[in-house]
This record gives sequence, structure tokens and C-alpha cells, in this order.
Amino acid sequence: MKELLPVLLVCMTLLPASGAEAQTESKRPNILFIVGDDIGFGDLGISGSVTRTPNLDRLAKRGTFFTNFHASPVCSVSRSMMLTGNDPIEVGLAAFDYAIYPPAEGKPGYEAHLTRTTATIAEILQDAGYRTYTVGKWHLGGPGHGGEGPEKWGFDRSYGIYTGGANHWNQDPFHINSRDPEVMAKIEKGEIPQEPYHEDGTLVKRPIGIYSDDLWTSKMMEYLEEGRESGKPFFAFVAYTTAHVPLQAPDFLIDKYYERYLELGFEGLHRTRFEAQKKLGIIPQDAPYPERTSNPLLRAWSEMDDEEKRLQARTMATYSAMMESQDYHIGMLLNYLKETGELDDTLIIYTPDNGPEGTDFRGDLSNAAFTKWARATFSQKFEDIGRGNSMVFLGTDWAGAANGSLQWWKWFIGEGGIRVPLIVVPPKDTTFDRSGEMTNEYAFVKELPMTILDYAGVDHPKTEFKGRTITPPSGISLRPFLAGEEPSPRTEEEWVAFELFGNSYVVAGDYKAMRVRPGMYGDGRWHLYDIKNDPGETRPLEGDQPERLEKMIAIYERYAKDKGIVPVADDWNPWRDT
Repeated sequence: MKELLPVLLVCMTLLPASGAEAQTESKRPNILFIVGDDIGFGDLGISGSVTRTPNLDRLAKRGTFFTNFHASPVCSVSRSMMLTGNDPIEVGLAAFDYAIYPPAEGKPGYEAHLTRTTATIAEILQDAGYRTYTVGKWHLGGPGHGGEGPEKWGFDRSYGIYTGGANHWNQDPFHINSRDPEVMAKIEKGEIPQEPYHEDGTLVKRPIGIYSDDLWTSKMMEYLEEGRESGKPFFAFVAYTTAHVPLQAPDFLIDKYYERYLELGFEGLHRTRFEAQKKLGIIPQDAPYPERTSNPLLRAWSEMDDEEKRLQARTMATYSAMMESQDYHIGMLLNYLKETGELDDTLIIYTPDNGPEGTDFRGDLSNAAFTKWARATFSQKFEDIGRGNSMVFLGTDWAGAANGSLQWWKWFIGEGGIRVPLIVVPPKDTTFDRSGEMTNEYAFVKELPMTILDYAGVDHPKTEFKGRTITPPSGISLRPFLAGEEPSPRTEEEWVAFELFGNSYVVAGDYKAMRVRPGMYGDGRWHLYDIKNDPGETRPLEGDQPERLEKMIAIYERYAKDKGIVPVADDWNPWRDT
């Protein structure tokens, strides 16, 4: 026995460890995290659209498709949660750079850029031995916007824009930074200021005539190829700028959809997507239809003359073309991973950051100064829509139709602004009990970074990271749900509270309590909805369940007090007053 003991000890050291420790010592999975920009719940083929998205459709059949997943109603606020697992006010994003309520400006949590009160998953994964890359849109800070770019937040390589969007064909901006004197000096001269692009924190020139999807995809594949022989797993954060304004896409893709939208109009698209979502099982068969006439901001198709209908149809066709392009380029990334033998070892996540953009050049959701600049500087002619010299929005009417079963859109906390598709495909060698499943169990955007860390086998540092104090995240991992160990990602007791622009909600289980101020077209009162069975929020339940509503309001009031949320005047309007 004494002779065998050394041999036994050696063998024991070679036995695999369990849990996170085993994953640390063996090959950790790669992570491909793809984010679309300003994309509605109904804008994928798998969620009721005629837009061709075959790669995302196939991913959904390999993984799990979440139809009751929620982000924030605006870009940078969602991105702060995607990369940290924290509530926005804990990390500086209780407001964002295009719309800050003046009395809140400068207060803790309202810095409008990512603050050092958190650690991003890029930092944590980098520290654990991952190579970390990002391309596309950052919108969490950087030169001219306060805060810092991705190169300071844990990314080994980074390429893209720090702001909220840009021209898809050239280096023109999508908006003007009125706080930048150099920008305003160019505007006064009638010139178009150039959008800054950065690579690893250094200013670079963007190649002209290369479409944004192609630019971001090819740069990410360049980074992945650079480090492929390192033996390290990767975290790739691909932040596409499609389908963010300006709506631009290749002509041949736009032409595929134009006649369809000219035939359907606003009401036709809305009804078609609603019925398609019922047929696909995305919403309950008895879900009530959210009538467009209940929204005071929406026009009827019949109100427009033939020329306006043509312009509107080409605008919506361009939006679909942007989605098809994004899907094609996602397919290129997946092909690259397949060719390099890494596809099965990769956790893949796809989601947009919020619903479709309803800001417009007309009506209540327009800004006079921006509209004047855009109309004077860019074309809105039919033949130019989609090209680099054009500037068009999706606009209020199409945004109100694109979601089908949901009401409202980006900037608003109605389901159309915050409910977006989510697809998760775990690595092949992990326990996965929901392959090809579509689920309407509620999940929130804070879950994504915690899910990534869980699959990577990396613990979150919670309160301290590299000498700085950080706020522990409140997101939860989706892995137990995906593995079939839990019936839902969150229990009713694991509620989510949220506030932006003074509009507030709480979700607990299947129920959502919501208050929208009069300044953003609400009535200022709390209402209760069953968002699983009534995703269009058509049947208020506060009269039937006053105790439930009272309990949820109390949850929100405690949350707002604990987080230091600044109350917003009932009549404040972010389009008119900023």
C-alpha cells in the first residue's frame, strides 16, 4: 500500500475538478455577444416580419428564443446594464447624453456616462485570461461625451464610434453635438462635421463607401484572427449600428421590400405582424389587438397623398433592408467560427438594445433645431433614401406598427419600447434543456452579463475590483433556467424596478405596474397589466387587483428612495425641453 500511495496521489491530481473550478482548468467557452440597434420586437423573421433573417432564425432553433425579454427604452442605458449587471443609476446612466432632465444633471447616478462604480464584464473576463474585443457603437462615454471609451473598460482591441450613431456609408454624423464648439463652428459655416472613429482609443479615418455592417464585421474577424493561435478564449462584443438612424442600406436590398410596404401601409403592417405573432405562438391566441386609434400620435395611411406614401414605403423598406444586412453579416461571423472550429465552443447571445425609433421630423416627437439642420444638410428625396447623402427616420407611424402586438416604441416604457427579442445559444458541451424552445418567461437585460460570467466559470468580484469599490450587480444568470433546473429566470419575489425620464415601472412575475407622466403622453397614474397574457397592455387590472398594485407601487417607492432617483416634473418633454 505504501508503494501505491504516491501513484494514487498523482492520479488524484489529474482528476477533473467540479463546477467553475473545472471550467477554469479546462477550455473556457468563447463568447459572442451581438447587439442590434433600435430594432422592434416584430422585426425578425422568427417574430413575425417578412424581413429575411435566416441566420437569426436558425440560431433561435439551435438555442432558446425569449419572447418576454426586456431592455431599457434607450440605447446607452441598456448597454450599461448589458456590460455590468447593475441598475443604470448605480453606474451613471440614470440619464443619457441626448436627454438629461436639467434638475438631475450632475447628481450621482446622472453623469450620462459609465462611472467607476462598476466593473464591466470585459474587465472581469480580461482579468480571467480572456482576449476581449469590441466593434461598433459604444455610447457609454469617451472624448466629447464624458467618461471613457472601451479601451479603458477592459477591451484589448476596440474599433468604432463613442456616440449613439453615425452615417452607415461615410464619416458623416447622425446628429450634432451642440455642446462642442468645434462642431458648432462647422455648422455655422454650412459644413458637415465628421464623426470621430477610434481604434484602441486613437482617432482613425473610416473608409468611405463601406457599409457599417461590413465595417464592423470585418474588423471583428480581423481581431479574432489575430488572437486565434493564442490558446485563449475570446469575448467578442459586436455592437451593430443597424437599424439606427439614419436609415441607409444597399439599393438592391431596399428594392426587395418597397412594394410590400406600399401595399400594406401603417395599419396593414400592424395587423399583419400581430396575426403572424399569434400564428407563430409568440403571443397568446387570445391576446387582444392593440388598436392604433388609441394612440394620439399615430396617423392613418389614408391621410397621406401618393407621394408621401411612396416616401414612407421606401423608408420602411430601408429599415427592413438594414435588418437583412445585419443578419447576413451575423452569418459571416458564424461561418468564420465554423471554419475555425470554434462554433460549438461559443456562447452566442443576440438582442437589440431597445424598440424601434419613433422620433420624427414631424409632429410631437421632433426637435426643431435638429430637424432644421438635417433637412438643410441631407436629402429626403425618394431616389436618395438609403444612400449616404440622405437622412430619414423610421418615424412615429412605422414604429407604432412594427411591433405588431405591442404598443409604443423607443424612449417609452410601454412594451413596444422595452420588449425585444433575445436568442441564447449555449456552448455545445454544457447542459442545455431548452434547445429550439420559445419561452415567454420574463427576463431582464441585467441577466446577460451574469449569464456570460456563469458560462465562463468566472466569479463576479461583487464589491471590489482592482483597488476600486464597486456596486454589486443585481442581474441573475439565465443558466439554471436554460439547463432546465428552474421553471423561470426570476420568481415573483425577484422583481425588477426601472425609471427613465420620470416614467416608472415594476415587474413582478407576470405583472407590470407602470406610471407614465403627462409630459410623455401618459395620465400620471399607476396602472397594472398582465404582460404575459396581454402584451399590448390593453386591459388595465388595477380595479380588479388593487392590493397587488399597491404592493408593487410600494416596491417602486422604496427602490426610488434607496437609489436616489430624482423626481421629474409631470409636464417635462425630452423632445421639446432639451
